[in-house]
Amino acid sequence: MAVDATAKRRRFGAVLLLAALVMLIAGQTILKSRLKDLGFLLYWLACFFLTGGAILVAYLDAVALQRRSRREARELLESTLDKIQKDATKKPPPDRRR
Repeated sequence: MAVDATAKRRRFGAVLLLAALVMLIAGQTILKSRLKDLGFLLYWLACFFLTGGAILVAYLDAVALQRRSRREARELLESTLDKIQKDATKKPPPDRRR
């Protein structure tokens, strides 16, 4: 079964967010006393970039979702108008002899 781009994007964002969460928890518990100077800075920069990456992926997913819903609404409108036009050409005009 093929995985579409939306599922890949969401999984990737979830992995980034989970990695940032694990780093946050580890940095505040296990590694709190071990991180010093440059190690501290690099560790939290990595956590920051993982969080930023998750935010970016979420934004890109929202843009893609908006684009898709706009396209689907346009297609629905076009198909509805086509159906109305076909129905109008098939039906005879109403009888107005009264």
